[in-house]
Amino acid sequence: MTTQRPKNLHSHDFYELFWVQNGQVRHHLGEKAEVLSEGTVYFIQPGQQHALQGRGEHALVVSLCIHPQVIQTLGTRHPELQGNLFWAQSKLSQHKRDIRQLAALNHAAVLLEHSKCNALSAEAFLLPLCADLVSDQQPEQTPAWLAQACQAAKDPTIFRQGASGLVAITGKAHPHVSRSMRKYYDQTPSDFINDIRMNHAARVLITDSDPVSVVADQVGIPNMSHFHKLFKNAHGMTPLQYRHQFQSNLIQPQG
Repeated sequence: MTTQRPKNLHSHDFYELFWVQNGQVRHHLGEKAEVLSEGTVYFIQPGQQHALQGRGEHALVVSLCIHPQVIQTLGTRHPELQGNLFWAQSKLSQHKRDIRQLAALNHAAVLLEHSKCNALSAEAFLLPLCADLVSDQQPEQTPAWLAQACQAAKDPTIFRQGASGLVAITGKAHPHVSRSMRKYYDQTPSDFINDIRMNHAARVLITDSDPVSVVADQVGIPNMSHFHKLFKNAHGMTPLQYRHQFQSNLIQPQG
């Protein structure tokens, strides 16, 4: 992308999602500008004026334009999105992805690029990302030790172990962790971990072709009956139904 300072800001009548794939970029917002590093993800609502400027020759940004009806429909179907991401009170919402998460995001974007780019394909791309980012939001006054553990639990090496994995990284007794989880998250440790597992499984079902039994084992639930029950409770359909609905218009990239 160009390293020249933009002459003017621009706005648009669609929703924009962009992320910094490589290097750094300067994000101009009216009177101010901010430097964004690799892995920064930005959700921008229609009407927001901004401009991007590369910092160095290796700066690279991936940008998607999304029809307002897609966002409105998602927000209606999933009330928990309200106040977050495209649905934030501000016209801007900024988040961060680590190397592993950025790789998954780029892979999903390649699938979207090779799809029919219709509403179904857009939802297949957006839902796993939105679910991950909304789950990153920590309740107010959450103790630092618990917030850090809940964030760390998104690592497959942790959530595959189930609730015991979450409890272990807190360094505290199981009853204390359970009481704290109920107080601040209104969930048991098992419920919290299973939500992470099912979001991860949903993303894998869309982006990969592994058998459902392999996906279940990857998230630490080899019991297929239990996995199907958890997945259906989380997503309202079986794993195969979910894959067929959201992967039907996507093709795997070559090479």
